[in-house]
Amino acid sequence: MAEAQAEPTQEQGGGESTFTVIVAAVANLGIALAKAVAGVISGSSAMLSEAAHSVADTVTEVLLLTALKRSAKPADEDHPLGYGPERYIWAMLAAVATFVGGAVFSLYDGIHTLVAGEELGDPLVSYIVLAVAFLLEGYSLRTGIRQARGEAARARVPFGRYLRYTPDTAVKAVVLEDSAALVGLVLAAGGLLGGQLTGSGAWDGTASLLIGVLLLYVAWVLGRSNAELLIGRPLPRSVRERIRAELLAVEHIEAVLELTTLVQGPSEALVAAKVDFRDVSTAAQIEWACEQAEQRLREVVPAVSRVYLDPTPGYAQRRAEGLNPWP
Repeated sequence: MAEAQAEPTQEQGGGESTFTVIVAAVANLGIALAKAVAGVISGSSAMLSEAAHSVADTVTEVLLLTALKRSAKPADEDHPLGYGPERYIWAMLAAVATFVGGAVFSLYDGIHTLVAGEELGDPLVSYIVLAVAFLLEGYSLRTGIRQARGEAARARVPFGRYLRYTPDTAVKAVVLEDSAALVGLVLAAGGLLGGQLTGSGAWDGTASLLIGVLLLYVAWVLGRSNAELLIGRPLPRSVRERIRAELLAVEHIEAVLELTTLVQGPSEALVAAKVDFRDVSTAAQIEWACEQAEQRLREVVPAVSRVYLDPTPGYAQRRAEGLNPWP
């Protein structure tokens, strides 16, 4: 799985992600109000579920904007490694909002409709709202996909693989939620049409249940992605191998005994390594080698923001492995 991860780049995050999230938030807020009015007029549980879906998405976008703003704060004395991981805390809360605000309500409303039934009103307003919502959600999704495709191209990975492993969870959330929103709109329209043709509210209740299941899936995917990043995700294996090769290419470095990498944000990564320097190297040469290694790594992987090298004798590593310490 490690090989499939998307490499963070300097271009990710920042203003482009903020614009994508703002577009989604504005679209979802207007859609939520329209769906709620249409749901009350038509008496459709699927429309009310879609309204709850859009409210949850709006709350999600607000949390994502908070994540983008707070994670952009520079490092300080109390947080020497910066605030990058805070992005994933707020993004995790956004996933919870999708679960509680959208999925739970939709499942409850669907079950209630199937058990108690419902009286259907004029669905015309709902059809109009669904059509407008489809256009707005489509535009928001187009904005998110355009950014994600650009970042995937810069990272030189396929779009699907990039979306699965990107550390820019704000864009990932927008793409997934807007995709789910379009599917939800189709389900709601199907529930309305089925109820209109048959006179049964079962179609509407079933559509509401399916919307709830869809939101459960989106919440689970986003929650899992943010949990992985909060726990600590390394750079992709191919990038780690490149970093190891660059370190070995530096004069005075004989071996890389241990290499640790950590993704701290869409454009931040930490590299720490135990390095065996030549025994005849002077202190000045080791200092120069460390400086050159840091420059090479930042040129090859621009996302590397911090490099820590620990001079470690090779024989100590061999002794710890139970081998002959002397070559």
